[in-house]
Amino acid sequence: MRVMRALGLAFVAGCCGVAGAQSIYTCVDSKGRKLTADRPIVECLDRTQQELGRSGLVKRELGPSLTAYEEAAQDEKEKLAAEMRAREAEGKRRDRALLLRYPTLAVHEKERAAALAQLDGIVQTSTKRVAELAVKRKAIATELEFYAKDPAKVPGPLKQRLEENDASLSVQQHFMLDQQRERKRISQRFDDELLRLKQLWP
Repeated sequence: MRVMRALGLAFVAGCCGVAGAQSIYTCVDSKGRKLTADRPIVECLDRTQQELGRSGLVKRELGPSLTAYEEAAQDEKEKLAAEMRAREAEGKRRDRALLLRYPTLAVHEKERAAALAQLDGIVQTSTKRVAELAVKRKAIATELEFYAKDPAKVPGPLKQRLEENDASLSVQQHFMLDQQRERKRISQRFDDELLRLKQLWP
């Protein structure tokens, strides 16, 4: 009686387990056998398995398990895809910001003119400084004429003024070259923006 009772309990438990299963997994193994289980089938890890719902319809397919090399390749592929999506999202964000800042050609041209005008003002100040240094240099040269026959007698303060003038002139010349490069950079930026805006404007 005890044995019969135990077998009966086991049978009921088995039936309940099958009835309570939410999914059924099925596949054909390497030997051509069709296997079915209530969990992913170990014998079919190297091939596609189907997960069936309680109604018998296919819920999804489980792909074969990947090797370490295949997993690394898959991870790299997913990483590249994620980076591409991020770049596309960033591009769209920049486009929206560009359109918001420059809704029309007139607005863009106005800001270009303002940026270049500000730079021109800086260059004019530097040009004025160079002219002032040239005047001072001329005065120093006049004083140096007295020592043309014997440069060794040039007073220390006069030498210092000459050196300071040369140093200041060199600084201003380098600064103006930098401003020329900056003007080209600004113009190129506005040209690039305009090219993109022409594609975005309605």
